[in-house]
Parts: sequence; C-alpha cells; structure tokens
Amino acid sequence: MSVIEWLLNSDPAIRWQVMRDLTREPAEVIAAERARVASEGWGKRLLELEDEDGQWAGGALFPAATDDSPGQPWTATSPTLQLLRAFGIYPDTPQLERGIPLVRENAKWEHDGQRYFDGEVEPCINGRTVADGAYFGEDVSGIVELLLSEQLDDGGWNCEAENGSVRSSFDTTIEVLEGLLEYERATGDARVKVARERAQGYLLDRHLMRRLSTGEVHEKYTSFAFPPRWHYDVLRGLDYLRDAGVTPDERWDEAIALVRAKRDPEGRWPLENTHVGAIHFELEDGDGNPSRWNTLRALRVLEWVKAD
Repeated sequence: MSVIEWLLNSDPAIRWQVMRDLTREPAEVIAAERARVASEGWGKRLLELEDEDGQWAGGALFPAATDDSPGQPWTATSPTLQLLRAFGIYPDTPQLERGIPLVRENAKWEHDGQRYFDGEVEPCINGRTVADGAYFGEDVSGIVELLLSEQLDDGGWNCEAENGSVRSSFDTTIEVLEGLLEYERATGDARVKVARERAQGYLLDRHLMRRLSTGEVHEKYTSFAFPPRWHYDVLRGLDYLRDAGVTPDERWDEAIALVRAKRDPEGRWPLENTHVGAIHFELEDGDGNPSRWNTLRALRVLEWVKAD
C-alpha cells in the first residue's frame, strides 16, 4: 500500500485534506468528502458528545467534573472546538449552527467567568478563541484588539507577560498566529496582517526551533505531536507558515531538514510527544507508531516547499 493509499484509508477528516493538498482532486470531490466529517467517524463522534447547553464536558477549558487522571484533561469545549477545526468540519453544519450560539451564551471561562467569545486574559487561550470565533462566525473583534495591544517588542506573545515577561514564547505565539490568520481571512483586517508578519519574523529569526540569544535548540519543539493542544513544535510552525502562504525562506531550511529526517523507510512520520490528559477517544495508535496526521502535515509542507 502506498503512503497516499494509507492516508486515504482513514477518517474523512484526513481524506478530504489529502485530496486537497496532495492528490489535487476536483473541488466538488473534496467538498463532498469534507461534508462527511460531520456524519462519519471522528467528527460525528465529537458532535454526539456535545452537551445540551452546547458545551463539551460542561466547561470552557476544563471539564465541570473533577478528573484525577494525569495531565490536563482535553475534553472540554475549547480543545474540542480546536479538534473540529483541525478536522475541517463545515461551520454551517446544522448541529454547530445550533450549538455555537449556545457556546456563546453558556460557556464561561474558568479564569473569571467571562463569556467564551469575549475571551479571558491569557493570549494563548485568546488566540485559540479567536480562531474558534472566526471559523464558526462569531464576533471576536474585542479579543483581537486586546491581542494586537499585547504584541511584545520581539514580535510575539507570552502568557506570562501579565507577570512581567518581556520575551515571547513559541507556544503562545503559534496559538495567536493561527487565530489571527483565521480572523484575517474572515474580515480582511489589514492591521492583523501586519501583526502576523511581525510574529512570523519572531519564529523565522529563531529558525523555528532555536533560542535567539544562544542559538541553542529547544529540544521539546523537535518532536511532532497531534493534536498539538497549546504546545508548539516545528511541524506545527511550518504547517502554519504553509497555510499562511509565506514565501519560503532560508531561515527555515534547518526545520525542513528535521522534517525530512523523521520520515521512515515507508515514507511515513511517527506520532511523538502525545500531550498527557483525558481525551474523548484516540485518533492514532500511540507514540512511536506511524501517524496519519503527522504524515499528512509533513507531506504537504514538503510539497509546498518544493512548489516554490
């Protein structure tokens, strides 16, 4: 079985993206496959787990019920919407057209009871929420204004800025970048593009994995996870740059070389560094095993670089 056949022998959430990014199928074929995300497989399962009030697990970032399992639980509304976006579910899916307004009214951030699409105080959470709102058609302009005002001098963002940090973090910056890209696509706001380009420079100046001050590699960023949750890694950074249509740049050559080096003899990439915590259900076979998500993302990054 070829790598493409292996990828297509999977969930609609992966299949439609393979058709769009790798096999270049006609638009109507891609659209039909994408529509299946809501009615088959992982997307359908997530929709079935939605609460009557529109939330998942009764909470915004954390489940309402105490969970004693190791790590951070990933079953509440925010990580679930992040997954649905990654799956590419159509925003006008009837259940979401009913459910997203319920999230707006009923989901409150655990920080201080803020309404979901009003955001809270941490830019990493707010970046993800901007992505949710822009994708699902909610007004998140207030959060965007806050994020634009919080951009640090080095170009990125850091959730520790409120505690005095003046240096950005990869983890926070990638969350904000992904949110601003969704918002820019939805609104065309030119100020957002300016902020994004500054933040992209933050990543590129660090070769997507190094400390600017010492050149030291952040080893934790060299392992590729899916879902990424709130964590940065090199593949996530490259896939964002591809999605944003950034012109290939020699500053990411080292990152591309890392991606190529992780390819196994069958042309697949492994799952690495799964972030511990309670989940709705497994998407892959565990760390060390071939990962369809990582393989899809790595192949489309390499296709994008080759096409330049």
